[in-house]
Amino acid sequence: MQFNSIPGQEELKSHLIEEVKGGKISHAQLFAGKAGHATLPMALAFVQYLFCENKQEKDSCGTCPSCKKVSDLQHPDLHFSFPTVQTISKTTNPLLALWRTQIQEQPIFDLYHWTKRMDDKERKPIIGTEESLEIVKKLSLKSYEGGYKVMLIWMAEEMNATCANKLLKILEEPPAKTLFLLVTDNPDKLLTTILSRTQILRISSYPIDIIQQVVERSGIGRQLAESIAARSNGNLIDAQQIMGDQSEANLFRELFIQLMRVCFKKDVNAMLDWTDAISALSREGQKQFVQYALHMVRQSLLKNYTQDMLTRVSQEEAAFLANFARFISNNNALDFMEIFNDAHYHLDRNAFGKLLFTQLCFQVMRFIHRA
Repeated sequence: MQFNSIPGQEELKSHLIEEVKGGKISHAQLFAGKAGHATLPMALAFVQYLFCENKQEKDSCGTCPSCKKVSDLQHPDLHFSFPTVQTISKTTNPLLALWRTQIQEQPIFDLYHWTKRMDDKERKPIIGTEESLEIVKKLSLKSYEGGYKVMLIWMAEEMNATCANKLLKILEEPPAKTLFLLVTDNPDKLLTTILSRTQILRISSYPIDIIQQVVERSGIGRQLAESIAARSNGNLIDAQQIMGDQSEANLFRELFIQLMRVCFKKDVNAMLDWTDAISALSREGQKQFVQYALHMVRQSLLKNYTQDMLTRVSQEEAAFLANFARFISNNNALDFMEIFNDAHYHLDRNAFGKLLFTQLCFQVMRFIHRA
């Protein structure tokens, strides 16, 4: 993985390069960003630059033996730790081949997609007690190539209490020439004592135009690519998911149209039927629908105030917004955003979907008549 394969983030790249050049490398660094951001690729690009035998001004060479080993995820001084389903394996070692395949096929992924690849039952993975012993064991070994040893812990917030406390002890008295790279989607879930011992590096979202370029390269037309990029909010995972299942995108569009129509008509029976339909989706599907609804509210506002100059919608969405956008205004836009954001928050915390969406219907019915 090279820095040039990651769009943007130039300031952070320069910071990491200068760390290595100046020989002042923090022994514990936390790569923090939301799922769908380039947290893991950035950490891997940093490792490759660190180990590179022929460093360039702004990147690793990509061709020396060390670069090739890191690129293949086979460098003997690069160790990985990541969440595992405990009934499958309590340590990462038996799953390393699967881990390498995941990164080589798609280096930007989240815990949900990793879990699906690892376990068809989708049980919750953690970084557990046995894995903490493996971390200590690996770091007790001498460096194979005489330089740094690197322990990269992906989704570090999934460490259980025992593992987190063992890591804290190591961070307090780190072995010589050992680097810890923690990758996280949610740094707030880490122990504050761990956070205080790391250098926190923030990975920002992808620019919308970069997401659009990625989508267009897959053969999707420009107008639809604009809509997908706008819906993704700079999250490459979301963009790929939308792009990979247009039937689901069509379903979300129809559900949104139905929601607005039945709520505008104040048709309570139809609202309850709609609630049944949305409740039949998976939890992840419900969350994605709520994100889609937020997208449509934002695009309605853009249409009202920019006359389509800044809207990013598909042809089908544009046809609907031509008549619908006027129902979203300064009088209710914030209300709509609040109820959809709240719905996503509560779905993320396992709220009962049917009750949540029933309440949502009545809130939409109230707000849509405020335009």
